[in-house]
Amino acid sequence: MTTESPSHAAPTVAPGASYPEDVAVRLRADAAVVVARYPDERSALLPLLHLIQSVDSFVSPRGVAFCADVLGLSRAEVSAVATFYSQYKRKPNGRYTVGVCTNTLCAVMGGDDVYDAVSAHLGLGNDETTPDGVVTLERLECNAACDYAPVVMVNWEFFDNVTPDSAVDLVDRLRDGQAVTASRGPVVQDFRAVSRVLAGFEDGLVDDGPGAGDATLVGLRISREHDWRAPAYPSDATQDEADTADAVGHGDGRTGLHEVGEEQSSSDHAAATPSESTVGQRPDQPVDDDAKADDTKGQAT
Repeated sequence: MTTESPSHAAPTVAPGASYPEDVAVRLRADAAVVVARYPDERSALLPLLHLIQSVDSFVSPRGVAFCADVLGLSRAEVSAVATFYSQYKRKPNGRYTVGVCTNTLCAVMGGDDVYDAVSAHLGLGNDETTPDGVVTLERLECNAACDYAPVVMVNWEFFDNVTPDSAVDLVDRLRDGQAVTASRGPVVQDFRAVSRVLAGFEDGLVDDGPGAGDATLVGLRISREHDWRAPAYPSDATQDEADTADAVGHGDGRTGLHEVGEEQSSSDHAAATPSESTVGQRPDQPVDDDAKADDTKGQAT
């Protein structure tokens, strides 16, 4: 097997470095497009972090500084978000992120064996990258594709019903530089290109490949064969009327609450004395069941 040239490895970003002027100009233009989508500028942070990864392949220190500057945030605020989500990388990522699901259903169907096979073949642990910078291996909790378990994702594109052997073959083809097509999607793009899509910039591939398969649609097919339909919900207007009636309690626009001074309002009753209080025993006092029983008999007589 041949391997990709080391040129695919992410460039080193020195601490304190800033973007070259041409890159900074392009980033600021793209960032302006992203920020304009949100009424509150700081809401654009998540896609901006993906935009940074489309350039650096991870959330670099200079990327953190860029986001903070654009959104008027502190670097600590940006870093707090970037470290919370696993899709944001804090070190250079490979050209392809190969994520193997080992959560419940995938594990039952062999997901752990798939992960172990790829891990041993590449000599990688979780969140580690091959020396050529091509593959980063991840153990994923769920791919949201349980109907095709076990599932591997390459840059978030599905590869269904994998086996240890087919998964090893997949990573070999990626490292050989071959074009690899997802089970339900397009030819897999590299990490930087996909990060740009996640930032909100279309690549024109959204309709390439099937979007769903038989296993995903079997419930819909069976329901149509038997003419099963979900119960109808009340119309919005009917529900609004019911909600209003419950809240108002009157047909004259008054609320269902008793006005101050009105009969049954709190001001219509004298304050209760301690002997009349309905408050029971304190929580830290044991309940005397015999005393309660005697008291009940006395009231009955």
